[in-house]
Amino acid sequence: MTATDPFSQPLVGIGLYTPTEASRLVGVAAGKIVRWLRGHQIGDKPYPRLWRPQIDLGDNRVYLGFRDLMEVRVASIFITRIGLSPIKVRRAIEVAQAMTSDEHPLSTTWLKTDGRTVFLEVIQDDGSARLIDLFKSQYAFRDVIAPSFKDVDFDDVGIPQRWWPAGKSAGVLVDPKRSFGRPIEATSFVPVEVLASAAIAEGSEARAAKAWGVPSSSVARAVRFVTGIADRKAA
Repeated sequence: MTATDPFSQPLVGIGLYTPTEASRLVGVAAGKIVRWLRGHQIGDKPYPRLWRPQIDLGDNRVYLGFRDLMEVRVASIFITRIGLSPIKVRRAIEVAQAMTSDEHPLSTTWLKTDGRTVFLEVIQDDGSARLIDLFKSQYAFRDVIAPSFKDVDFDDVGIPQRWWPAGKSAGVLVDPKRSFGRPIEATSFVPVEVLASAAIAEGSEARAAKAWGVPSSSVARAVRFVTGIADRKAA
């Protein structure tokens, strides 16, 4: 196997995305994603990566797994929308990693923010929840605003499992257990790019649906999603 063969390391249930593919899905510039996951240097000052990616194919390129994709979404919220510095976010990640033994704690339901700092929610022995300030390492008791995860399905312990990138009503799903995490139409499980391309090749959504043995609505959802990504990129 070559170093760039995606099957040279087990990727089932992990997903596989290039920075460009991730950028199209999460709306964060590919160059920024690379800087966050590889690190960079300005003058003589090095800036380490925010976290270690799930995937290393041995070709010195940056690849993302599904958990990385979710981390990028939250990192963007913290850095771009809330205004926390990448250095502060990196520190929060490091502290949370040490406390949870999870390499990707940023995208779990355990982290919360009030817009100034980041808290880790922990469950005490008596079952009550407390918040640890990841920068002051002390317990905090205040109302916090968590990132919106309405379009993410979590397991029972708060780990992200699946993502609905355009919202659940759009019917497009990103599931690392299917199609290496490529966006799929949620009822047929066919990759949206395949159905959208079929609609173009067949000349209509109805003929594409017949060719693939799926409802016309499945093709329509795929076309809307792919067109929406293209429109966002053009903008």
